[in-house]
Amino acid sequence: MGKKVLVVDDEKLIVKGIRFSLEQDGMEVDTAYDGEEALEAAKKTEYDVVLLDVMLPKLTGFEVCQQIREFSSMPIIMLTAKGDDMDKILGLEYGADDYITKPFNILEVKARIKAIMRRSAKKNSSADSAKVIVHDGLKIDCESRRVYVNNKEVNLTAKEFDLLELLIFNPNKVYSRENLLNTVWGYDYPGDVRTVDVHIRRLREKIEDNPSDPKYIHTKWGVGYFFQD
Repeated sequence: MGKKVLVVDDEKLIVKGIRFSLEQDGMEVDTAYDGEEALEAAKKTEYDVVLLDVMLPKLTGFEVCQQIREFSSMPIIMLTAKGDDMDKILGLEYGADDYITKPFNILEVKARIKAIMRRSAKKNSSADSAKVIVHDGLKIDCESRRVYVNNKEVNLTAKEFDLLELLIFNPNKVYSRENLLNTVWGYDYPGDVRTVDVHIRRLREKIEDNPSDPKYIHTKWGVGYFFQD
């Protein structure tokens, strides 16, 4: 089965170009031209990747991303305005996994989509010896990629789960922000270390009783982050 991608942009020529290029690579592509249409499509289909423009009619890309995160952790790549750092950070705050700056090269778009798909496939096929990890009220099911805090499920994005899984499998090992960026996002990722900080903060807000005084994910000042065993 071909991978399913949802492309959302109100500029029909951009959508047409991306769709043609992805279909050439054997992907199945659905399209939407406004926020409401995108949200409806995401509710009906679990996509392998959603390519989501920030500036959309009816609902913004941020609003669509935020609402998708209420029911799904499907990977979302935001398309942001050129050089607008605020867009990038906001996209990550709302639960996006990645961002691409406009104007973009279609080869870069395809490379990012394929990188996310590769990581997802690797996660799904990996036979970890410990399928379920339980630690002091925190439970991680690596096979279904679900996380529970005090027996209540919390909805993590793909990247938040990847970060948590890496840290919990390597307790007390301090990872620098650069190391986390390279390991979780990949060496070819053009973003900066603020991406890691945003995801760690969001992760703490979801799994810690008191995010400002965490018991799971700790900061070693001037060095990086670690999971305390």
